[in-house]
Amino acid sequence: MIKVEDVLYKYKGSNYNVLNGLNFSVKDGEIIAIIGKNGSGKSTIGKLIAGITKLKQGKIFIDDIDISKNYKLIQDKIGIVFQNPENQIIFNNIYDELSFSLKNLEKEEIEKRVNQALEKVEMIDLKNHDLYTLSLGQKQRIMIAEVLAKNPKYIVLDEPTTMIDSQGKEKIYNIIQNLKKQGYTIICITNLADEILLADRTLILSEGKIINEIKKEELVEKAYILEEYGIKEPTILKILTKLKEVGIKIEIKEFSIEELVNQLKRRI
Repeated sequence: MIKVEDVLYKYKGSNYNVLNGLNFSVKDGEIIAIIGKNGSGKSTIGKLIAGITKLKQGKIFIDDIDISKNYKLIQDKIGIVFQNPENQIIFNNIYDELSFSLKNLEKEEIEKRVNQALEKVEMIDLKNHDLYTLSLGQKQRIMIAEVLAKNPKYIVLDEPTTMIDSQGKEKIYNIIQNLKKQGYTIICITNLADEILLADRTLILSEGKIINEIKKEELVEKAYILEEYGIKEPTILKILTKLKEVGIKIEIKEFSIEELVNQLKRRI
């Protein structure tokens, strides 16, 4: 479990707190989406939780461990993937990229972890390819695999599909759903509606605080709140809202068009 308690953060040279008494928690096995307008501090939250940015005021606990007292242990528990995969790549070769951070392990263990990570992102066939030959979406999947190879319990995704085309986005959404089924806990920092649909809960950040929470089962009822923060209402939510207005209430779990069609077929 992750607990964030009364966190304040001010960047050097700034006169105001980008995070101003931040409080929230993430249960094991959840997908949490954190949304907010540009400059609201979303990315700062991810960096603080992952131990990349050092905490100054407040507390963050990972499995009841105070991260300010053991950053090394926390970094073993948490992996973070940023928006632009090209800014994270160190090596040209995929195997070299994934194995670099595992160099202190036995060769057999490194091989095992690299293979398992690539299988989880459906890239095992490209294990020995060069990264420069891949699309941006494929590179991002390799960055997710690099995190997975370290065997984290928690994963922070900081706007992971913002720069990626629709086909690449769909691949990563499927990966996120599968990782949840495998027991990973995921924090997705985003302003994309389709990523919000993956989340069990969506936390809304404003002026450095969480000001609202939308559970997955409340998305149809509270979709208007997303638009207040500049997030275009997903097509499937619009359809469900219209159906509800004419007296057809449909409850779906994954918010996919296929799931909606199957539910409608059952009613015919």
